[in-house]
Amino acid sequence: MEKLPRGANFLRAKTLWELGLNVAGNPKTPYGGNRDMCITVGNGSGERFRPWLRMATGSPILAHDVAEGGIEMAVINPSGLLTQAYRGVGLFSAPLDLRIVAVYPTWDQFVFVVNPKLGFTSLADIKKARYPLHVSVKEDPTHSTRVITDQVLGHYGFSLADIVSWGGTLNLTGAPNDVRRMSKLASGELDAVFDEGLSFWLDEALRLGYRPLTLEAEAFAAMAALGWRDAVIPAGTYQHLQQDHHCIDYSGWPLYCSAALPEQMVYDVCASFLARQEEIPWEDGAFTSVGQVGRDTIATPMDVPLHPGAARYFSEHPEL
Repeated sequence: MEKLPRGANFLRAKTLWELGLNVAGNPKTPYGGNRDMCITVGNGSGERFRPWLRMATGSPILAHDVAEGGIEMAVINPSGLLTQAYRGVGLFSAPLDLRIVAVYPTWDQFVFVVNPKLGFTSLADIKKARYPLHVSVKEDPTHSTRVITDQVLGHYGFSLADIVSWGGTLNLTGAPNDVRRMSKLASGELDAVFDEGLSFWLDEALRLGYRPLTLEAEAFAAMAALGWRDAVIPAGTYQHLQQDHHCIDYSGWPLYCSAALPEQMVYDVCASFLARQEEIPWEDGAFTSVGQVGRDTIATPMDVPLHPGAARYFSEHPEL
């Protein structure tokens, strides 16, 4: 059994956690359904539970709830969307006073893959041709991948709705390697895939002959203004990737909070990464050390300031 704090109360808490994971992880629950969890630390010794610290998974726009004090902390995927919330750009109409607690290290990118038989070398070509693309995207319209898709296509002057209006169709999927996508890739029915989670599907698409499109310099600049970093996937990262590919970074899962949250609360959460590091399911290939969660690295992008409690913790522990 994993190392737990002493006492039967924590056995009960662990049991509830596992039950919640199973319910939230029901594969029949669609994106946008009851798939998220909020972990609440508080006092249950009275007639009513008194929440003290609530930490949740959820959509990018959950940042509003954090900023307004509805919950104390949340995790966002990827880091670039927290940058948008902090700057008040893109998905957010005004800056939210948020700070980073720590960033769980992930290394991923977002790519626009097309079938080369179409002859397109740029997203601009699709707009110019008003091509009825059969494109695979996430089924949840609030998913962060749909946000970045809308923002990039918007720079080129069109949208997924435009593609449908030209006679195209959307292949809607859940997981990046959803059978609804992979079966149509294998049959050659898909014209394109716009997504992240590359380790699950990109190499198979490359093996089948699909190729990623590179954005123009002005498109990268426009995305940087919104908070998206660019990245390079080195040749050979995937077996069938024969040359470096310049694309948009999709790394990092920041745990964030309101700037007004008490410093000691944030400090204690940061200390918990060290105390529980053996139980945290770190991502292979992205995690280097527990101190990484408090530093700006390729797997932990930080374009939002650390909360003072986090800054104090990591400055006091430079050895991590």
